[in-house]
Amino acid sequence: QLSDQQKMSESPLSRFRGVYLPPALHPLNKTLVKGGKWKDVDSAQEKRRSFLHDFCKKYNSRKKLRTHLVQLVSRIYVEDRHKVLYCEVPKAGCSNWKRVLMVLNGLATSAHNISHDDVHYGKHLRKLDSYDLKGIYSRLNTYTKTIFVRDPVERLVSAFRDKFEHPNSYYHPVFGKAIIKKYRHNATEEALKTGSGVKFKEFIQYLLDSHRPIGMDIHWEQVNKLCYPCLINYDFIGKFETLEEDANYFLQLVGAPAELKFPKFKDRHSSDERTSAEVVRQYLKELSKEQRQLTYDFYYLDYLMFNYTSP
Repeated sequence: QLSDQQKMSESPLSRFRGVYLPPALHPLNKTLVKGGKWKDVDSAQEKRRSFLHDFCKKYNSRKKLRTHLVQLVSRIYVEDRHKVLYCEVPKAGCSNWKRVLMVLNGLATSAHNISHDDVHYGKHLRKLDSYDLKGIYSRLNTYTKTIFVRDPVERLVSAFRDKFEHPNSYYHPVFGKAIIKKYRHNATEEALKTGSGVKFKEFIQYLLDSHRPIGMDIHWEQVNKLCYPCLINYDFIGKFETLEEDANYFLQLVGAPAELKFPKFKDRHSSDERTSAEVVRQYLKELSKEQRQLTYDFYYLDYLMFNYTSP
């Protein structure tokens, strides 16, 4: 509750900024979809959309979110030719999605010959926060907005394996050193110097620590804080678990060239076993029962919003 003094000191306009009005659920435009093979994918899509919409209505009736518009759209990539907005969720097929956006945009002829570095460091794609307010609003209101999500703890384990179990010139010295220093008693000089060899249990201690020695990272940040699915009305909700069929149906919806299909290849560490439910189970064994519960609690909203079963 705001005190009278706080209410007085706020400008009338700033008070409206935090008021939440659930966006209307618009029907998907399916005029470009060819053939009858998409019936099941479409039916799953409609269920996800209405589930998220109902959840947001219920959840946000009690909660006001004060977030600046530019921050809300900072993870959203823009593809102007086919009028697509894609909110990037790392470890949920985002590298291949960015390749597809580059092909749609005419920046490449095939998704298969775009390197990992070109995708992530090439600055070929524009983000929505690089436009002025009018440009942001008009695209939010007229483009097809999509988000692809993944079981939260599976995504977390995938991020840990990618960033800490392979040589990495950023995550080891930046995150690894801070994590080992705070959570490993009797750490060796070598471990403190390189930051390599972080254990999953130490990583979880960092994640759950309200006084983290170093901030959050997009690879394990909650989806509700990356893409704000209750404030931005996503037209299409894809899931990593059904990635190819969801993605190829979405490409039909936006009128992509018929020959463009979502790539199947694994972006990096292709010889590694994919992070599956069984792989996740092995990692969770390293945690205490309380740590497992707290990790689930950390991603609780993501589990609810996207109707994932608790692990």
